[in-house]
Amino acid sequence: MRTDLPLDALEMALWRRGTKKGSGLIHHSGRGSQYVPIRHGERLIEAGATASVGSVADSYDNAMAEALNGSLQGRADRASGALAGR
Repeated sequence: MRTDLPLDALEMALWRRGTKKGSGLIHHSGRGSQYVPIRHGERLIEAGATASVGSVADSYDNAMAEALNGSLQGRADRASGALAGR
């Protein structure tokens, strides 16, 4: 994968959240190839993000992040009324 796609996704996330330096942003990722490029790491530093990288071949690391994402998505759905009428 080229670095442009992950960098674009990072830029969009920073912009949409209005993230500023010193906001306590933590960027967690696995050790996939899209997060290895120097440009990606440099941009995280510019944004003031603290990097958190999972251990190699640790499926539990990803499972915890996915469980959190699922919990947050459920809250967002309920808050937006997406589940109304069920």
